[in-house]
Amino acid sequence: MNEQTKYCVCENCEFREIVFAHLDESTIQELCNNKEEHPYRKGEIINHEGEKITDFKYLKSGLVKLFRRTATGEEQVITITRPFEFVSNMSIFSDERYRYSVASIEDSVVCIVRLDFIKSLFIKNGSFAMGLLSKVSKINDKIITQTLDIRLKNLVGRVAYVLLYFAKEIYNTRVFDLPVSRKEIADFIGMSTANVIRTLSDFKKDGIIRVFGKTIEIVDINKLEILSKRG
Repeated sequence: MNEQTKYCVCENCEFREIVFAHLDESTIQELCNNKEEHPYRKGEIINHEGEKITDFKYLKSGLVKLFRRTATGEEQVITITRPFEFVSNMSIFSDERYRYSVASIEDSVVCIVRLDFIKSLFIKNGSFAMGLLSKVSKINDKIITQTLDIRLKNLVGRVAYVLLYFAKEIYNTRVFDLPVSRKEIADFIGMSTANVIRTLSDFKKDGIIRVFGKTIEIVDINKLEILSKRG
């Protein structure tokens, strides 16, 4: 085998579904040869706002936040997202530079493909292009819907929404280590850190959650869902 040939290790990957559905074997191998996996430790920046876009990136494992800096230097968290979502690619077909930053909030692995190679596949294969654009569009729609849902809620509803998001969509369990700080939650939901801390304390006093350091246990998920909906 040619020493430049690589094997793709893509089990349970949504990008793999797009690739294998629309590309022939030789093109898939070419894609593998152009793909790299890069590990990021918790807190590392995957890409910076304003940085030139040269690669197509998607999250293979871990957890990341998408954010930008305000004029005063404050961090505005746009979304927190799980593996196989293409959050790094929201601007790749419309801008030369990233409009947002992406940082790992857990140890993560990102798959990286040269953007010029992806664009060449777009030109050659319309089905591949439609499949990938559909995935990216769904992520964009999710972020917009999530932002609107949060903004329509009061403080209690917003904090309840975030806890349910981690429990149901990220970890699929009622007991999890909160991967973000109280400040990051506040930045995400557009509230002050003090209000987030107070609301979590109220949830704890009311027996809705238990807190053990960074570990959260949702004791009464039905009540939390009611608070989120009423919020």
